[in-house]
Amino acid sequence: MIRTARAADVPVIHAMIRELAEYERAVDEARATPEQLHDALFGEHPAVFGLIAEDDAGEPVGFALWFRNFSTWRGTHGIYLEDLYVRPSARGGGHGRALLAELARICVDRGYARLEWSVLDWNEPSIGFYKSLGAVPMDEWTVFRLTDGALAELGGSAGR
Repeated sequence: MIRTARAADVPVIHAMIRELAEYERAVDEARATPEQLHDALFGEHPAVFGLIAEDDAGEPVGFALWFRNFSTWRGTHGIYLEDLYVRPSARGGGHGRALLAELARICVDRGYARLEWSVLDWNEPSIGFYKSLGAVPMDEWTVFRLTDGALAELGGSAGR
């Protein structure tokens, strides 16, 4: 049901990223191209890793994209799950749980201390699902992000 992503999966991963962006009401923010995804996953210096969930016929129905992070408090790496998506027609079939279980197995096998991800506050179905697996919300933490003009402005001031 779960396998490592292959270069041939890039078009379907890209399509599912677009589906996820539509679900999250942010399709205009999903600007990644298939070429960028291919480079990130399979280029000379891969920076992200992928898993594919398949149905019984071997068709991709979901994916997880992740990268390693590091906990200074734990002194070990962890996994940050950038995206987890299962197509609506395949939801309830165990694919999301299987993707998370595989990521947890990778953490355990490699001695990583954490598996972390973000979820939109309004996404109650996903929040309930994650809690059912034993995941806990980090309510005392707020995610901050710099993008576009603010990122360029701050980056341009470095070293001055």
